[in-house]
Amino acid sequence: MALALIGAVWGVLLTRLSLWEGLLLTVLAFVLVGSLWEPLVGVGAALFLGPLQAWLRMELPEIPAFIGQVVFMLAAAIWIGRGLLRRDVHIPLPPLLLPLLGFMAAALLSLWQPVDGWMGLLEWGKWGQILVMFLLVYDRLRGTQGRQRVFLVRVLLAGVAVFQALVGLWQFGLADDLPEHFAIDARFYRAYGTFEQPNPYAGFLGLAGALLAGFVAVALWEWLARITNHELRIAAYRLPLTDPRFGVLLFALVAVGAGLLASWSRGGWMGFAAAIFVIAILLPRRSGWGLVLAVVIVVGGLGLYAGGWLPASIASRLTGFLEYTRFEDVRGVGINDANYAVIERMAHWQAALSMWREHFWLGVGFGCYEAAYPAHRLINWPLALGHAHNYYLNLLAETGVLGLLAYLVWLGSIFVGLWRASRRVAGRTRGLALGLVGAWTHFSVHNFVDNILVNNVHLHLGVLLALSAWVVGLGGADEGVDSWGAC
Repeated sequence: MALALIGAVWGVLLTRLSLWEGLLLTVLAFVLVGSLWEPLVGVGAALFLGPLQAWLRMELPEIPAFIGQVVFMLAAAIWIGRGLLRRDVHIPLPPLLLPLLGFMAAALLSLWQPVDGWMGLLEWGKWGQILVMFLLVYDRLRGTQGRQRVFLVRVLLAGVAVFQALVGLWQFGLADDLPEHFAIDARFYRAYGTFEQPNPYAGFLGLAGALLAGFVAVALWEWLARITNHELRIAAYRLPLTDPRFGVLLFALVAVGAGLLASWSRGGWMGFAAAIFVIAILLPRRSGWGLVLAVVIVVGGLGLYAGGWLPASIASRLTGFLEYTRFEDVRGVGINDANYAVIERMAHWQAALSMWREHFWLGVGFGCYEAAYPAHRLINWPLALGHAHNYYLNLLAETGVLGLLAYLVWLGSIFVGLWRASRRVAGRTRGLALGLVGAWTHFSVHNFVDNILVNNVHLHLGVLLALSAWVVGLGGADEGVDSWGAC
């Protein structure tokens, strides 16, 4: 009767609303009904709708740009409501929770005397959403159906990334009338998906690409291990490429990698290369072989560059990353088209350091970089752009030494926990563990030259944190080695 009443009201409303308003209402109805059955339905909808925020703001202003967050909060409310109705409400206490709470406490402490309290609370609220997403997804991953739900979450993350990658590839080679400042040459444009900016788009794709790379690497490595061990089973000699499930996985990785390449983002390339490097080191059970594999990858890459096998445009873009690793005083430096991007970043780095010197311990307040920027900017750079183009310096400016240390402890706990788990587990769970190590590596490295926690990427970060806690909490679980086909 309740569903019939909802359907009747929904039908009446559809006759009185515009097309886009009706579509929005339909999405909310789908999320409401689906989340009553399984809260992960609402999570999946939020993961898809969240990255549309910038595109909706530019192209469809009649639809609220924050629809992704509305859907997420609806899913979270239903998750809590289900527990209340069943009189079975318990907030999980997953691994990695305490370091996250420690960072959030340090960030809240920085708002003792902020430059702009409202902006600080908004930024802190973003991390509150990460916390809620973390607890919601981790709670759904527990129990007898936990492994099936882990698979569902992986599919959701990969599906959203593949969609964004395909949109970016269309922009790269097929779209017309794109912004001129994104032009690579007369024919191609930098891909930016629905992010409206290539760099955060590349950061988003790098997270999913590293996760997929972990699965592919473990599947191929276990197949090679069977061949070298001369196992007598016929299945041991069958190429993983012959399995359609592995083919889908490989297609997703290629699509996301192509989208990342089309973004033309040096920061994204740096982060993804670091992720592949770390996955290669951890892939063999013996650390020595991991270092050998990493050396082979580096030497192979250098050989391609030295032998001229890379296109000149990509080679020059790759070598240009060295400009992002240096730091100097850019006051009085001449600005031109060739050095604009580098000088702009350094100018914002200097502003962040100026904020930190005046507010050493607690910073100017979490989320207050933009509000404090006018008092610390260089004369040629009046626009704050929202962040310091380096998340670590941004945190140092906003939360001081205490906040940055708490953040590094949180990141360190994730890496240590996943590294230990990758030594214990096998099969697809090990692929997940290595993929998560790669994703967090990409996140950490890319944030040296940018801040990828924009356009609701923080919702995806909460899901990655839940998956990481699930892997870390597995204990001594081992699924065997004959499981690549289930990836």
